[in-house]
Amino acid sequence: MCRNIRQLHNFEPAATTDEVRAAALQYVRKVSGATKPSQANQAAFDEAVDAVAHATQHLLDHLTTSAPPKDREVERAKARARNEIRFGTPA
Repeated sequence: MCRNIRQLHNFEPAATTDEVRAAALQYVRKVSGATKPSQANQAAFDEAVDAVAHATQHLLDHLTTSAPPKDREVERAKARARNEIRFGTPA
């Protein structure tokens, strides 16, 4: 699950609210051990996702760097190349 959490800092354009929330959702899923909580736990699950998303956005808003912003397409191409080496080329 956590493999889906991507780096969000220092990209141009900046990470969207949806990307931050998706990362928070993946984190809460991993920690809770549930991809879909029961009805009894839904409120706690949603509250945790909101809290993690808020903390993540706060962190991203306050991080600084002197490195130039990364390009999403270049990083995506690098990830594809790493996956081809790791898993082989798709048939």
